[in-house]
Order: sequence, then structure tokens, then C-alpha cells
Amino acid sequence: MSIVTENPRGTCVLGGVNNVLSAISRVCPIYHSGPGCCMQTTAGEAGQAGLRAPFFLSSVSTPCSNMLEREVVFGGESKLRDEIDGALEIIDADAYFILTGCTAGIIGDDIASVTQEYRGRGLPVYPITTPGFAGDSLLGYETAFQALLDHIVEPAVEKDGSLVNILGIVPYHDPQWAGTLEELSRIFRRLGLRVNTFFTEDQGIEHVRSSASAALNIIVSPWLLKGVAERYREQFGVPYLRFPALPVGVSLTSALVRQVGDALGLDGSLVERVVYEEEKYVYNYYESIIGGLSWKRFAVVADASAAVGVTRFLANDYSFTPVVTIVTDPMYRDEDRERITEQITSLEYAKAPDVHFLSDHYDIREKLREYDGITLLVGSSLEQEIALELGIQCHVMAFPVSDRLFLNRTYSGYRGSLTLVEDLFNNL
Repeated sequence: MSIVTENPRGTCVLGGVNNVLSAISRVCPIYHSGPGCCMQTTAGEAGQAGLRAPFFLSSVSTPCSNMLEREVVFGGESKLRDEIDGALEIIDADAYFILTGCTAGIIGDDIASVTQEYRGRGLPVYPITTPGFAGDSLLGYETAFQALLDHIVEPAVEKDGSLVNILGIVPYHDPQWAGTLEELSRIFRRLGLRVNTFFTEDQGIEHVRSSASAALNIIVSPWLLKGVAERYREQFGVPYLRFPALPVGVSLTSALVRQVGDALGLDGSLVERVVYEEEKYVYNYYESIIGGLSWKRFAVVADASAAVGVTRFLANDYSFTPVVTIVTDPMYRDEDRERITEQITSLEYAKAPDVHFLSDHYDIREKLREYDGITLLVGSSLEQEIALELGIQCHVMAFPVSDRLFLNRTYSGYRGSLTLVEDLFNNL
């Protein structure tokens, strides 16, 4: 191996797929892999995402074929059938997905044919080819939705003009995913909309199945799900709106609300009334604290969506001074880098920070050492060490988070920004 990444911020593609399936109510992943993959992928993602474990199946409770030398030599399809039979017998789920680890991917077991045998008997068993060497956990998020489109999503009999799907917020890989989805759902419901999040409020496989009846896909990410969004549009006629950041605070959230209103042709007076009431609620609290933290010169180290959202909130809404923003997602398309850089640097009330795309923890530490005068570092648990070295405040919110509990806490939306301000002040 010519390149080694120190402390990669995520696991393999298998872990990313497991993130999605584990967050959908009553869905059972079945690993066709070597021993340990279930535990390691869960620990590497959910275990580093604010200490909240998946609630239906996770870690060593996940069915696994535990492939060994015999399966490598003679193939593992027979053992996989035994594992599926056992899972069907003891786990009452609405859907079962077979996930292939590296071993099955290398020897080429035909899981599609195996699962077809079960579907021929009317059993909801589906394949997802996910050898870990294929990519990282963010690719796993996209791979999972491609599989859901292949096997679960059905054409809509008729469109529901009040239904929207929220995509782009990655379960567990975003430690605040549940709270963020709940806050966005609260806001959109004020517009008279029904919301598919797929991952909260016990939403399950039926919400995925009927998602093609939505009037709009709202993708909250500057770069994820490009292929999925196009498939929904071309195959099922669901248009999409890409919002290129976590909507942290008044400015970004109001922009999102107005864009959704325009895309759906909602009553403008309703949209503006919701914006006015939500902004008024937040500003009433801001009045009692504004200025209490305004001396901060800050750096952000986070995934692309959070990096954009937090940088813009602290600079535009709260008058902090941005110094540097480091985006930790592995980025492969130039157009994505350009879009993210533009969002971070096109600020209204501050000089633009330097922007770097770095995934290696050593490189991130070395880059932060180049900047003098930083007094606040917003990042992950990994950044605490360099913050101690530099003698500055460190606020942990981005993946990985190993020393804080996140249940439904969020910094996104209108009310989430108040929580962020509270946490920054209480962490002085």
C-alpha cells in the first residue's frame, strides 16, 4: 500500500451501507463476510457518532455468515443460505439485505442469484454488493440508496404535492443526523408539508417504497447523491433541490425554506410568515447574548456539509472571524470542490477563510499549526489534541465524536443554532 491515511474519518463502503439500513425501522442487514465485519463497521461508524447505537440490529447481533478458509476455497453461497434461513426464522423484519464483505467480493459469490431464490418464494431478501475495498462509508450511503431504488422504490400511482423526501444527511456519519432531520421536519410541516426522512419517527421500508410519490427531493449536501437524485428524476419523475450546506442558523435556514417554497409553488405569504415567526423566535434569544462571544477567530474541521454550514453561520450570523476551513471528505470531482469552496468563501460580513481539502489527520494537524491567532476550533474529537497544544477552545460536533452523547441534539435549523451558541458559551 503506497498511501496510508492516519485516522480516516469513516469506515469502508460496507459500513456506510450498514449506517443506512440500521437507521431504517425494521430492516435487517445480513453480512456475507468474514468474522468481525459486523462489529468493526458498527464500532467504526455508530460507535464514533456520539455514542448512540443502532436500535434494531447492530454489531455482534447482526446476522453474519462468518466466512473462513473453507468458504474462500469452495465458495460461501451454501453458508449464506443457512444464515438467511436463520435470520428469517428468528428476526421479524420487513426487509432483509445481503451485504458482501471483502472476502465474498474477492471470490465472487453470486449473492444476486441466492436472493432471487428467496424472492421467488415471496420473501423480501435483496442483494447489495458492498466489498469494503470498493470505497469509503460515504460511497456506502450512495450505494444503499441505489439498491433501494433497484429493489424497493415503486412508481407512484399518483403524485402527492405535499410530500417531500429529505436526503443527504448520513445516519451516524453525521453525529447529529436524528436531531437535524427532526428539526427540518418540524419546519417543513409548518409549510403544510409531509416529510419522508426514512430514518426518524419509526419510518420504515414502506416510506422508502412510496417515496416516488413525493413532489420534491430535498438534498441537504453540497455533493452527495448526484446519481441517486438523477435516477429519482428520470425514472420516477421526482425533481430535486440541492441545498449545499447544513442549514445552521437563520440565514441558511430561511434560504432553504424559501427555496423549497419556490420549488413547490407554495403560498408566498405562508412561507414568509413561517420565516418571520421562526426568525423572531431566534432573534429574541440572540438579543440576550449577542456580543458575548464575538471576539472569536475560528477554524472549522468537518465534512463538507457541516464545514459550509458552520462557517457561514459563525461568520454571517454571529460575527465571528473565520481563519481556515478544512473539509475532511475525500473529494473526487472538481465541480464539487469548486461548489464547496464558493459556499465557504462567499461570505457577507467577513473576509473569506482559507479552504483546504484534507482527509489525513496528520496533514490536518500540520495545516492548523500554520495559522496564528485562532481562538476557537470547531471539529471532531480528533482535534482536541491540537487544540490543547495550541491552547485554544475546541468544540466537538463533527465525526468522529467519541466523548459526547448525541441523541436528538442538533445545531441545524432555527432552534439548533441556539443550542450551538449555548454549547460554545458553556465550553469557554
